[in-house]
Amino acid sequence: MIRIANPGVGIGNRPVVGGSPWSLLHLQGVLESEFAKDSTQVTWTFLRGAGPAVNELYANGLADVSLLGDLPSIIGHAGGLKTRILANGGRFNLYIGVPADSSIRSVQDVRGKRIAVFKGTCTQLSFNRILEAHGLTERDVEAINMDSATGRATLVTKDIDAIIAGSDLFQLRNQGAARIIYSTKDQPQFTCNSTILASDEFVTKYPDQVRRILRNYVRTAKWVAEREQDPADVYRLWTKSGVPFASYKEDNAGQSLRQTLSPLIDPYLVERYEESIRDAKRFGLIRESFAFEPWVDTSFLESVLKEEKLESYWPRQPPLSQSTKLNGASAAK
Repeated sequence: MIRIANPGVGIGNRPVVGGSPWSLLHLQGVLESEFAKDSTQVTWTFLRGAGPAVNELYANGLADVSLLGDLPSIIGHAGGLKTRILANGGRFNLYIGVPADSSIRSVQDVRGKRIAVFKGTCTQLSFNRILEAHGLTERDVEAINMDSATGRATLVTKDIDAIIAGSDLFQLRNQGAARIIYSTKDQPQFTCNSTILASDEFVTKYPDQVRRILRNYVRTAKWVAEREQDPADVYRLWTKSGVPFASYKEDNAGQSLRQTLSPLIDPYLVERYEESIRDAKRFGLIRESFAFEPWVDTSFLESVLKEEKLESYWPRQPPLSQSTKLNGASAAK
């Protein structure tokens, strides 16, 4: 049996999510088909408790592989969970929403306000970074730990003043219940990053299964990349999560799916995770820092890319710091 843990659920607590090539492995039954020939069962567990709940499964030996956001995976590794990062899981935009009639117009206006933040997830790390960029810290707001579904419902009843979450906030805005006051869309330094990781034990015992999982993941990521000019087929599958087609379309507009959902562990991802580890320590989210590189095992991904003749298919993105410097130089001209 291969036990896959998923950090999150769809709208209405449905056991389906969208937004990534990894989610398509479930939506299209790819791994079930791959391992049916071996009579190996593949199970997917969708957890409303998101990243922290996935860590609990790993800690209790109940998960083999998952997609997981940067902060929960960092917290787990810092706490002694024996996992290996195998591939990039993609990066995802975040938005801050407020009630439609709120007086809050900017991030600075959230000082002293009640804000729903799903703590222990990549959202919390991004939120701390966003606050810092606007001269605030988590101590300057009343951060209330809520999962996305509870946060959305509480925003509608106005029992909170704001929420930071994903594109699922668009529905509330379109219904006239909320306004979006902030987006990370053009600010990759504040987006959520994720990876595909597996337990050390699973990788050691079943290297062939790991390779086959990654082969199917890479093929699916290529299928998505091939459709970036017209991703309607991708969005239609993702809507099974309950998030509307229009929300995925707006969330990804102006972005390259080949770039944001690349499976590569490239200089961009390495720098982002090294910075995430430092920031998690700096914000008091972990006690001790650690080196990123020893946590990563690229051998399976590199083997699959070579087998599939995809070594050069995805461009290796430069470190964000380098891109920022280049963009700044261009802007100065």
